[in-house]
Amino acid sequence: MGKKGMPGFGGGMPNMNNMMKQVQKMQKEMEEKQAALETKEVEATAGGGAVKVVATGKRELKSIEIKPEVVDPEDIEMLQDLIMAATNEALRSAEEMANKEMSQITGKMNVPGLF
Repeated sequence: MGKKGMPGFGGGMPNMNNMMKQVQKMQKEMEEKQAALETKEVEATAGGGAVKVVATGKRELKSIEIKPEVVDPEDIEMLQDLIMAATNEALRSAEEMANKEMSQITGKMNVPGLF
C-alpha cells in the first residue's frame, strides 16, 4: 500500500502547525473583540422615549433613564412594562451586536463542529 492508500498520512495530511497558528490567532482576535464589546453600547427606548436603557456589548445594563412625566404612582404597572420592554430590546440588540462581531472571526475559519 502506497502513500495514497493511507488517508491522513503522508502528503495529504494538513499542516498541524499552520492549523494551530490559525486557532491561536483566532483565539487572540476573539479575546480582543470581547474586550472591545465591553466598551460598545446599544440603546433602546420604550413609550416613545419615556424609558431609555443602555447596555454594553457584554449584555450588561449600563443605565436606565426614566422621564419624570411617565412616573405615575397610580400606574406603576405601565412603568414596569416600559422598563421591561426597553431592557429586553437593549439586551437583544447587545446580543445581536456581539454575535455579529464574533462571526467576523469565526466565519474566517470553516471547521465543522468547532463552534
